[in-house]
Amino acid sequence: MSRRVLLHVGCPKTGTSYLQDVLFRNQATLREHDILYPAERFDAHFLAALDLMTLPWGGIETEAVGAWDHLAEQVREWPGTSIVSHEIFARATPTQVERALASLGDAEVHLVLSARDLVRQVPAEWQENVKHRSHITYAAFLRTIRDPGRDSRIGSWFWAVQEVPDILERWGASLPPEQVHLVTLPPPGSDRGELWRRFSRTFGLDGLPLDLTAERENPSLGVPETSLLRTINERVTSIIAPPDYRPLVRETLAHQTLSRSVASARLGLSPDDHAWARELSRSWIDALAGRGYDVVGSLDDLLGPDPGTFTDPDSVPADELLPPALDAISALLVEGARLRAVEERLHEELREAREERDRALMTTTHRVKRKIVTTLEDSPAGRGTLDAYRRIKRRS
Repeated sequence: MSRRVLLHVGCPKTGTSYLQDVLFRNQATLREHDILYPAERFDAHFLAALDLMTLPWGGIETEAVGAWDHLAEQVREWPGTSIVSHEIFARATPTQVERALASLGDAEVHLVLSARDLVRQVPAEWQENVKHRSHITYAAFLRTIRDPGRDSRIGSWFWAVQEVPDILERWGASLPPEQVHLVTLPPPGSDRGELWRRFSRTFGLDGLPLDLTAERENPSLGVPETSLLRTINERVTSIIAPPDYRPLVRETLAHQTLSRSVASARLGLSPDDHAWARELSRSWIDALAGRGYDVVGSLDDLLGPDPGTFTDPDSVPADELLPPALDAISALLVEGARLRAVEERLHEELREAREERDRALMTTTHRVKRKIVTTLEDSPAGRGTLDAYRRIKRRS
């Protein structure tokens, strides 16, 4: 059996969370069909990406040390097809790409990049920034990424993980074009299963009995919900540490509460920004058309939808912020009640543990031992005997 590695390197906001969830939950089934998705925990490939690129990530990077080498070792030892997938691999430098490919051994490597049009990716990336503690306004974000210098933190990150021709050039320069696969996201209004069918064909999953139930996704927010979250960030990010922000704000508020609104306006681009995104996308399509890559979908998918009604998230009126604000308060009250119940249970367990300790201290055997120790501690010879006894106990 020949060894193959399907290396999926991005882009963010292209259905990657759903794909990785399906792969993680179906590892046993995949193995039965000679496909390895090496992950002891859901975020194993995320940690491997942090390790490969030595990226700081709110302290999580300390868990990532050695994660890439561990993943690569599992891939080298697998005799069939292996799948590696995380969207932040898109940011890798040429040197990091070279190290990654070399560490996969003598396998036939296939590069996979999933991509969505800039018309939808730009607002999606701003929203992701907001969900990761940022309170930059939408207007400032757009000015930053449209700056030709691209030297700001936000601008350099955005283009590193979203400029499709450049990512494919960095990761695919040493690979034959037929081993470079570009999966385009279907246009808005397409059948909901079309993206999975494109992924399935690319990764060789057609016909496998996989559980496709969505358990982990990265849902989008509407305009008022994102505006509210940005306003919350302005007030709390200086007083709430990242480990607390993630479960309370990003998960409880953003993903589990505010994302449930389907009636509010969706984020989009102003007419001027839309025209800019379309023009840049056309240049990408022209550049990619002659490279000979395997395109799953159509390059025209990268052009994006026609202009729609633009709702400015920087100027949402208070009456539109009220419903999501009430939803947020309700969610936090429920979470507060849940945590209070947990706290009470832990207090009860602590009380029971103390009572058990006190009962143990009341036994005759314990009182005798305590009296012997107290007597020995009253003399130098006794203290020496105790020290020797304790050293022997530690060694045993």
